[in-house]
Amino acid sequence: MMAVQYKNAQVFNGHEFVKTDFTVEDGYFKNVGKNSNTDQSVDLTGRFVTPGLINAHTHMTIPADPFYWTSRPQNTVSKTVLAMQNLKEALSVGVTYVRDVGSTDNIDLTLMKLNLPDLPGIVGSGRALSMTGGHGSNKSGNPDDGTLEVDGVDVVRQGARTVLKEGARNVKLMATGGVASPGETPFDVQLSEEEMHAAVVEAHHKGFPTAAHAQGTEGIKNAVRAGIDSVEHAIFMDDEAVELMKEHGTFVVPTLVAPRAIYENPDHLPDFMVKKARQVAKAHLTSIRKIVKAGVPVAMGTDAGTPYNTFGHWVVNELKMYLDAGMTPEQVLNSATTVAAKLLRVDDYVGKVDNEFEANFVVLDKNPFDDFSAFEQAVAVYRKGRRVVNRLDVK
Repeated sequence: MMAVQYKNAQVFNGHEFVKTDFTVEDGYFKNVGKNSNTDQSVDLTGRFVTPGLINAHTHMTIPADPFYWTSRPQNTVSKTVLAMQNLKEALSVGVTYVRDVGSTDNIDLTLMKLNLPDLPGIVGSGRALSMTGGHGSNKSGNPDDGTLEVDGVDVVRQGARTVLKEGARNVKLMATGGVASPGETPFDVQLSEEEMHAAVVEAHHKGFPTAAHAQGTEGIKNAVRAGIDSVEHAIFMDDEAVELMKEHGTFVVPTLVAPRAIYENPDHLPDFMVKKARQVAKAHLTSIRKIVKAGVPVAMGTDAGTPYNTFGHWVVNELKMYLDAGMTPEQVLNSATTVAAKLLRVDDYVGKVDNEFEANFVVLDKNPFDDFSAFEQAVAVYRKGRRVVNRLDVK
């Protein structure tokens, strides 16, 4: 691949936008902050550059459209097509890396291994671990249904080893019930602290992170004490939960837009789901404000694939809601770059415009600190130096 120098861009350095030149060669950043002799140069005067965004909570094989499967067959091929459509939509708003936290047929693991150049990078979890009958539990009995039902410390340990053997680079655990599933509430305690700890130990032996779906207070505390790396959702936090997170170095992936996408689209969704989404919304924002104020690290994630929660537009809404939670624009952008990269354990090569990092970057026509809608307006997106989206006149 020829070397291309990008000149005069305002580049986000983790703190602010600074005029910086950089070169892209063989899919990686070179000579950041330096002038270099290259085969080609691109003038980005007046343009803003950020690292590619990272969405740390997605479900690529789930359609945000509740009616998606009414006219389509459901099988591994059709779900793979859906996953690729979702991932390309993610690219349209600058998301160049995702963590999938619950996929059917291990499609996320297959796409992760293929590492296709026109799709985001993937950290896959394969099947989530749930207690029998728990959140997201296997209702079909099909081993490819997207969850692995496990009960008891030894069986959870075996379940973690199984998904790691299948290629998972993250282990997902269900600590509580949730909003979108009938017959349960966010306060339902499901996998125990001891069960989750067994899975955490196995993942950490391999050097991989863990994530817990945890919405109710006691389930959140169980997950944190178990050593989980990130609590997903964290809807009902109390002061003790916040202190535990600080003590254990736990990350939070808020997914603030997930209930919002439900209650803003009530006409075609079950009443129980809409009612629960409305009930949790205020407490959810209050909890994330507590987390932000306490300095608990926040990694951006949207729960993309849940009802009406698309892989594109709702990413921008998530970023904007972090401002409502008390984050500065700088903190918001870091949540979707350096912080998320650290959580996913890819921070030695993803999440920065820096030498020898993957050349995943976004060129914007406007400063996103003024309005994060810049990510779905005039934008060009590069994945490992390859332009995959172009709504700007750049080469």
